[in-house]
Amino acid sequence: MSPYGVIFDMDGVLVLSEEAHWLAWRDAAARRGVQLAYETFLSCFGRVNSDCVRIMIGPEVTAEESERIAVEKEAAMRAIIRDRVPIAPQTGELLDALRSDGALLAVGSSAPPENVDLVLDGGRIRDHFAAVVDGTQVRRGKPAPDVFLLAGERLGVPASLCAVIEDAPAGIIAARAAGMTAIGLATTHTPRQLLDAGAHVVHPAMPDLSVALVRAAIAQASCANR
Repeated sequence: MSPYGVIFDMDGVLVLSEEAHWLAWRDAAARRGVQLAYETFLSCFGRVNSDCVRIMIGPEVTAEESERIAVEKEAAMRAIIRDRVPIAPQTGELLDALRSDGALLAVGSSAPPENVDLVLDGGRIRDHFAAVVDGTQVRRGKPAPDVFLLAGERLGVPASLCAVIEDAPAGIIAARAAGMTAIGLATTHTPRQLLDAGAHVVHPAMPDLSVALVRAAIAQASCANR
């Protein structure tokens, strides 16, 4: 195989931040008189904050208030994980193995840059990545493919040789729309939800991945697209 790219979503993949995001969104909604359902919160995982505010708090929220809510919520989320960034188990080992195999690695996240910086620097994994794309660098958030297309462009790797590792249906849809191999991790959604969104393959969590499995997924997706 030619040099290949692996693009990692951040929340739910590189960092197990579901609980921190839930607490921050729940409290932000409660302060505005909304009792947030956990299932509604999960449906927004992987999406940009403006979409999340509309879904979780209401479509009538103004753009200015939406931005205030997002800033408040993200600051609360960072405060929760700042002292101990919950990097997913075996992440460093997988990143090392992929780089040793010649893969070029990127982060493709809907999160704001402050969150991305906290995870990559606080979790001491930034040096593994040749490219980092956050939610402020693209016009459209997931499920649009923009974040992954930009990451692949910065890696200099064609979409057909890029695998995306994602935990959310919106991210899986984005990966497929980008023409990339979609590898699901069932950390925040069920395998069936990820497969229904279009994942080529689903694994339980980061420790279940390997270089061989990533390579096999890219080869399988490539054959299927011929």
